[in-house]
Amino acid sequence: MQLTQALRDEYDKLFSACAIRPDRAAVVESTVQALLGSKDRYTAVADQAGVPWQIVAVIHNMEGSRNFSTHLHNGDPLDARTRHEPPNRPASGSPPFTWEESAVDALRLKNMHKWTDWTVPGSLFKLEGYNGWGYRRHHPHVLTPYLWSHSNHYASGKYVADGRFSDTAVSQQTGAAVLLRRLAERNEIAFAADPGIILPAADAPALRYAPDAPSEDGRRLQAFLNTFPGVHVKEDGYLGPRTSEALRKVTGSRLHGDPQEG
Repeated sequence: MQLTQALRDEYDKLFSACAIRPDRAAVVESTVQALLGSKDRYTAVADQAGVPWQIVAVIHNMEGSRNFSTHLHNGDPLDARTRHEPPNRPASGSPPFTWEESAVDALRLKNMHKWTDWTVPGSLFKLEGYNGWGYRRHHPHVLTPYLWSHSNHYASGKYVADGRFSDTAVSQQTGAAVLLRRLAERNEIAFAADPGIILPAADAPALRYAPDAPSEDGRRLQAFLNTFPGVHVKEDGYLGPRTSEALRKVTGSRLHGDPQEG
């Protein structure tokens, strides 16, 4: 699979429009907090493997349910080499393995260390590829839950076993893209900018800084800002510091009344 321009555009559009389902918001927030709590361990592996820490984190959530006693490859226990696909990993060293050494092996096995495009589409492309292209190739009516579960982009449909797909089964895991979206909304991560993209200028809307008073006009502004590359704000109508900073990135001016203004 190649990361074509059409696929880049698809990932950008989906990520910009991604909204967490209200009934899953608490689960998503709890998962994000857990990932942040282990950031030091993810960063140590990321530094060795040459990938952003958040990529390690969301893969760990998907593949091992954040269990540091299992292989990042597939969730098998660390007291032996992997038994499930991919088997017999790590190929070198002797068990029991540390989570860190096995995690680095898993990422290198998937050639993550050779990838340099950590933009939004580049990140989502590598994450979808990590899980496999089965949804896209054989069930294109379902956006892979590996990325989009617990968002407005996913309702049902999943592989319940190797090669066995169910249209009615529902993923209970939070998708990797959804976790990245929430981390971006919280300003915990930033993606690399797409090369060659210049943000268009725009006049600042006549809206005032209002972090405690949500409004529909505020939500519309946030939806507008999310159409620009590198901007990921929660569309909740609260015009606070994150929205004001996003407006500054797009237009060069903050919200009127922002304490950081001028």
